[in-house]
Amino acid sequence: METEAFDTEALITITAFNIEARYPDFKRSFRQKCTAKYTADQLATIKELFLWLQSSLS
Repeated sequence: METEAFDTEALITITAFNIEARYPDFKRSFRQKCTAKYTADQLATIKELFLWLQSSLS
């Protein structure tokens, strides 16, 4: 399965969410980063990647 550079960067960001949300030291800075706009933008990216993955597996 090939990805474009944009998709790779998005996956790196999504992985960072998992790491930052898991460790207490990162939680405060992560919450400050997550404005409504930032969250909406990232959620839209995650939805696009999800649809791309679904179509790739079909």
